Amino acid sequence: MANTRSAKKAVRTIARRTVANGARRSRMRTFIRKVEKAIEAGDKAAAQAALRLAEPEIARSGQVGVIHRNAAARTVSRLSRRIKALEA
Repeated sequence: MANTRSAKKAVRTIARRTVANGARRSRMRTFIRKVEKAIEAGDKAAAQAALRLAEPEIARSGQVGVIHRNAAARTVSRLSRRIKALEA
C-alpha cells in the first residue's frame, strides 16, 4: 500500500486514468468493429464512411497513450488496405 501523500495521490490518479483509458479503448474497438463489419459485407462505401469516423478515434487513442502511436497508424493502414482490396 502507498505510504507517502504523493504515492496515495498517484494511486487515485491512476485509478481515474484507468477508467478513462478503458472507455477510450472500448470506443475505439467499437469503431474498428464497424469498419470490419462493412468490409466483411463487401460494402466499400460503408467501409470508407466507417473508416472516416474511426480514424480520428484511433489516432486520438494513440496520442493519449491508450495504444502506441505506431500501433494506431498500423491499424488505420491495415483497415485502409483491406478497404482498397474490396474493389479488386
